[in-house]
Amino acid sequence: MMSILQLENVSVIYGDNLQTKGLNNLSLETKAGEFVAIMGPSGSGKSTLLNTVAGILPATSGRIQVAARAIDGLSDEEAAQFRREELGFVFQEFNLVETLNVKENIVLPLMFQHQSVDVMEERMTKLAEALGISAILDKRVTEISGGQRQRVAIARAVIHQPALLLADEPTGNLDSKNSKEVMSVFKELNEQLNLSIFLVTHDAMTATYSDRIIFIKDGRLYNEIYRGDDKLGYKQSIINVLEMMGE
Repeated sequence: MMSILQLENVSVIYGDNLQTKGLNNLSLETKAGEFVAIMGPSGSGKSTLLNTVAGILPATSGRIQVAARAIDGLSDEEAAQFRREELGFVFQEFNLVETLNVKENIVLPLMFQHQSVDVMEERMTKLAEALGISAILDKRVTEISGGQRQRVAIARAVIHQPALLLADEPTGNLDSKNSKEVMSVFKELNEQLNLSIFLVTHDAMTATYSDRIIFIKDGRLYNEIYRGDDKLGYKQSIINVLEMMGE
């Protein structure tokens, strides 16, 4: 199976005197169609890892490949184009454009790609049906619930068919009911579209939807576990590792 993401000995060092190591010689690999969660204590490097994979934060050393493309060393313009074409993003804060309605938010990535109206309409309609948001397409995003906003954000993140979906604490602002519904959406997209997902979370229940969890601490790989068929056992293993890490 093809690798969708490869990091080889990646370090990210920043600060006034280059004293802070966000990532410390980190190597990892994820396969196409794999749903991977990233966990670790606050300050462990989770957000640094996500921003580095996205080409937002440059690596100080090491090699990074996304969808067989080297992204270390890209110019700002090249990195921005790479993000528009190959990545989808889902954030804790939704990051929707409040002056636009739901439909307009969803098709934004296709507008940047100058896709035809027919393509926009077809993809948007299919996604809206799959995500259960067809009835709210004409509403302003300020008029819908948090769970609905996150579904809209997911639709926007995948409408341009990215190689990799990056999610940063996507259930952080949701109650437990909406969290489960949103994570079920991620799982369905992963299974039905073979969508590769790389998700940062601090929540053990959210992480149980993944195929594999990579734990990082102090910018290094600490541990990793695979789901298998036992979801309850998977959750307990997550809790055990987090306790060992001091979480």
